[in-house]
Amino acid sequence: MKTITKILSISIVMLLFASCGSSPSLQKYYIDNQDDDNFRSLDLPASLVSLKDDASAEAQSTLASIKKLNVLAFVKNEANEAQYALEKAKVKAIIKDKKYVELIRFKDKGRDVVVKYEGSEEDNSIDELVVYGNDKSQGFALVRVLGDKMEPGKILKMMNEIGDIDGDGFKGLKDLAKNMK
Repeated sequence: MKTITKILSISIVMLLFASCGSSPSLQKYYIDNQDDDNFRSLDLPASLVSLKDDASAEAQSTLASIKKLNVLAFVKNEANEAQYALEKAKVKAIIKDKKYVELIRFKDKGRDVVVKYEGSEEDNSIDELVVYGNDKSQGFALVRVLGDKMEPGKILKMMNEIGDIDGDGFKGLKDLAKNMK
């Protein structure tokens, strides 16, 4: 009887330890889905983003704090509507985690966008910014902005100083997007 109790106790402890680190993460979600045919995945260097010629020094230093962008998009069609609903629920559950602080949320023309970051409200410096956008007819996109000591407020200000999207910096990205279809 003591042996059974010991085995049961050890099994329960092992189960608890195994479940501690198993909460879903965005990194794991990206890795698990990057090869799925319904998803499009891109890792982009921050050098693709260019600022206007008259951008402030603050915007330039903010851009320098950004290292790369990871983009994962679910392309919705009639054949994958059930998977779309499932994947959308998974992403919402991940970003609903208390470790993500909401920065802004808005809706426009049937699209929902949420911007969150990982960090504490006391610490004004973060290493990951998450943008989740959903369009009921086209699918959703999840963008992770990774960097060193980024400041969310400054990133939002910098967005107003981003150069023309049709400029040379985005030409490669637009070509890549065309080839992914």
